[in-house]
Amino acid sequence: MLRGLGLLVIAAVVLAAGNVAAETRIKCASTTSTQNSGLFDYILPIFEKKTGIKVDVVAVGTGAAIAIGKRGDADVLFCHAKDQELKAVQEGFFVNRHDVMYNDFVIIGPANDPLKIKGMKSAAEAFKKIAAAGAPFVSRGDKSGTNTKELALWKAAGIDPKGQKWYLEVGQGMEKTQRIANEKRGYTLTDRGTWLATKDKDKLDMAIVLEGDPVLFNQYGVMAVNPEKHKQVKFKEAMQFVDWLVSPEGQKTIAAFKDKHGNQLFIPNAK
Repeated sequence: MLRGLGLLVIAAVVLAAGNVAAETRIKCASTTSTQNSGLFDYILPIFEKKTGIKVDVVAVGTGAAIAIGKRGDADVLFCHAKDQELKAVQEGFFVNRHDVMYNDFVIIGPANDPLKIKGMKSAAEAFKKIAAAGAPFVSRGDKSGTNTKELALWKAAGIDPKGQKWYLEVGQGMEKTQRIANEKRGYTLTDRGTWLATKDKDKLDMAIVLEGDPVLFNQYGVMAVNPEKHKQVKFKEAMQFVDWLVSPEGQKTIAAFKDKHGNQLFIPNAK
């Protein structure tokens, strides 16, 4: 009797081990905003339930995510620096890139807005005002999509902020960068999704001081690592994720993701 029970236990352990081994997992290198906003926590369980594919997310700046993909250390990328993404596709590192969704960047600063930026229409002009005043500006400094946009705005303003006492490069993700800006009573550029999802949780005494400039448009895209470059990638499963994101079901799921106040954080726009 005991021997039979022991055999059943062993069989159950072997079966469980087999099920774990059979689980399909893919690695998605993505920007911190999709993670910090809570988007992945919302959409991935729905995708995983539908397909049985588990998505492991590595949330870094877009520049770092592209580098991870180029090395073949991820199967799929979900980023927001379209020019960099298209360049990497042209170089042959990625295939099947699609627009997925968008939101926008905003400039945030101390709630009392000491520089009186609120009401301005141009992000570049706001950056000029920050530089002229020598007010603290906190930059991600990590080659992320947000950092890329920020540097483009400084260029448009005709200002090189690097090395200036008021310009702090922190090499951190968006949520941490916001917290540092709050501590320094400074300004920073952030994406609306991260701002809405974290401002109350992190108890930030900050506010949006500029929004609505067309240059602050923030496009997100997805692309698969090219299997001809890296034979080990799980291309079939990665494409299931890509196809789901741009499908009517995936787009509807993204649209349904909102913060606790009912704000829609990302607008689906797959073609």
